[in-house]
Parts: sequence; structure tokens; C-alpha cells
Amino acid sequence: MEPLLVSITETAQTLNLGRTSVYALINEGKLETRKMGRRRLVTVASIRRLVGEQG
Repeated sequence: MEPLLVSITETAQTLNLGRTSVYALINEGKLETRKMGRRRLVTVASIRRLVGEQG
């Protein structure tokens, strides 16, 4: 089964960006997150949408 949520670090590695850039995309509303306990995780669907918009 494919993950639905990934960490900020995994998102940064996937998009070949720094963590600061990932947080900027989150603040701009381009990436969606969910809070799981103390962790903030990015939805894989929002990463795919972002990449699709760029392509």
C-alpha cells in the first residue's frame, strides 16, 4: 500500500527542495498537511497536484 502522508523531510527530498521551501509552499496553500499528534505530515495527493501544475 502506498503512503497517503509523508514527512516534511520526505517531501523536501521528493521535490528536491529544502525544508524551508516546503514550509513556504505549505504557507502559500500549495501543499496540504495533516497534524498527527505532534507531527505535521504532507498529503501525497497535494504533492502530486503541485508537480502536475508545474509540468
